[in-house]
Amino acid sequence: MSEQCSWCGTDVGADDGFRVAEPETEGRAVFCRLEHVVPWIMQGAEWEAGRIIPSGEPDDALGRCALCGDDLGDTRVLVVRHRGPHRIGDAFCRTDHLLEWAKGGGRYKAAS
Repeated sequence: MSEQCSWCGTDVGADDGFRVAEPETEGRAVFCRLEHVVPWIMQGAEWEAGRIIPSGEPDDALGRCALCGDDLGDTRVLVVRHRGPHRIGDAFCRTDHLLEWAKGGGRYKAAS
């Protein structure tokens, strides 16, 4: 079952793309490419209702911000990359840190 990219509207298959969520607000977004996170946040990050982690499943296994390394409190932003059968997760202490991380190429940024 495919979903639509929250930025460009392209179909995103269940085993492809990025799922982003704010668990405490039950807001979610779907992206076909990491690059689409950047303009989406810059234009106001409008969340759809829903979750990317099923209700009752713990979503706090990623305890540190992927950008700054700070401990995550109750407020966090989760990102899950769907790549075939694999799920690769990262978490952030706030949306601004997700923006900076995505601008830099995410976890696969080029070495400097």
